[in-house]
Amino acid sequence: MGRGKIVIRRIDNTTSRQVTFSKRRNGLLKKAKELAILCDAEVGLVIFSSTGRLYEFSSSRFSLSLSLSLSRARARAISS
Repeated sequence: MGRGKIVIRRIDNTTSRQVTFSKRRNGLLKKAKELAILCDAEVGLVIFSSTGRLYEFSSSRFSLSLSLSLSRARARAISS
């Protein structure tokens, strides 16, 4: 027997919202790490909380790939 569906909407209570954010953030970061390992994928994840705090995950190759892509894009923009 599966779980019932829940309605996805903003949580009005600030404390409950922060607790839910923290739990779901950790779950999402764990899933990103697992995806990178299991599928040999390049994964990057950036999360900003409602207070503006930054949380991030990137596989080592993703960081390198992103840096290379950005430098190539800048080089193309300069040469255009």
